[in-house]
Amino acid sequence: MKFEQSQLGTLAVVGGGVIGLAVAARAQRDGWSVQLYDPNIGSGASWVAGGMLAPLSEGWPGEHELLHLGAHSLARWPEFARELGVDVFTASGSLTVALDAADAQDLRTIAEFVGAHGHQLDILNRAEIRELEPSLAQNIRLGLLAPTELAVDNRALVDALTASAAGVDFVAERVTDLDALTADRIVVAAGAQVPALLPDIPVRPVKGEILRLRRRPSATAPPSRTIRGSVHGRPIYLVPRGDGLVVGATQYESGHDTQVTVAGVRDLIADAERLMPSIGEYELHEAAAGLRPMSPDGLPLVGRISERVIVAAGHGRNGILLTPITTDAVAALLTGDTLPEAKAADPARFETGRHR
Repeated sequence: MKFEQSQLGTLAVVGGGVIGLAVAARAQRDGWSVQLYDPNIGSGASWVAGGMLAPLSEGWPGEHELLHLGAHSLARWPEFARELGVDVFTASGSLTVALDAADAQDLRTIAEFVGAHGHQLDILNRAEIRELEPSLAQNIRLGLLAPTELAVDNRALVDALTASAAGVDFVAERVTDLDALTADRIVVAAGAQVPALLPDIPVRPVKGEILRLRRRPSATAPPSRTIRGSVHGRPIYLVPRGDGLVVGATQYESGHDTQVTVAGVRDLIADAERLMPSIGEYELHEAAAGLRPMSPDGLPLVGRISERVIVAAGHGRNGILLTPITTDAVAALLTGDTLPEAKAADPARFETGRHR
């Protein structure tokens, strides 16, 4: 296929997850002639995601740059969703709960850290938690409410982004050599596959498993907010969907393995029941696994690595959260500018080599 002529030039986007789709759609609107290369649009981590937009309740001392980046992207999300013209939100507000004294202290630490950076989180006692979310376990000690956090339906988001990229030329091919692409500019947004194209980019795959549960007619109503917690040191979340819940997420360093394991499903169900005892009434509709593209420091890598190549990778479990700010940052880079709010994501912090 050939590019059509455009004012700005030609652009190849490698990777068709939420980041690649959003970048391609934005570049096409900005005046680039865009081809997007991916044999399976919207698959991988974008398809197997909880859709939490929770940078505040995941804050931790020392991770101020990630908090700053995530908070900026969260603030962009309402406008970003309006531009899509589709309501992809499934929950407003998130509640992180503590089952023991150590976890309760962690919640107080998070509230203090995030509060020091200008964001309000509310500490809730047991009675207040029961009033907000009566389906949760009665032995929960403490809660941390983030009223401005959101959740989106990741699969509805993939569909909306694909529709918004109607002017993009989709090429159902896997790119194995960037030198074979003839575009003026290239954006590499291939998730866990990025190191195969850019060996100097420090991104590794981390396996995550999720369950999709459907509410049966006799079952207790799901929480109205995203619920997060920790059981035996394992993080667990319950994210509302129109027909039930998404439960996640295990985390394994297992290369490119995407098989769902019995142990993973067992742990997710057992941990979810500790937070919401009635969850056993739900239908187990789907079990799936995907690969999160993780960086060494938890921050993504979004920046120019040569005159021709821009990378947008390493978002880990925050790919959906960081889609708006990543799209803005890449759009700025394509014009020769930078986005100050995304400075911490500059891949130069790892002294990456120069490419093409």
